[in-house]
Amino acid sequence: METLFQDIRFGLRALKRNLSLTAVVSITIALGVGANTATFSVVNGFLIRPLPVPSPEQIVALAI
Repeated sequence: METLFQDIRFGLRALKRNLSLTAVVSITIALGVGANTATFSVVNGFLIRPLPVPSPEQIVALAI
């Protein structure tokens, strides 16, 4: 367990030395998580979740 704490302290010291790299990586991860969340929300809303009607197979689209 002591080696884990030493590794964490070493990692934090390394991140502190390269603040600009840390900021860029943090922003990149945040944007990636946000984009994946938005994409999943759209896919879930349109494709995965069933329609809130009793029998969706009977829905017909009428076009003129």
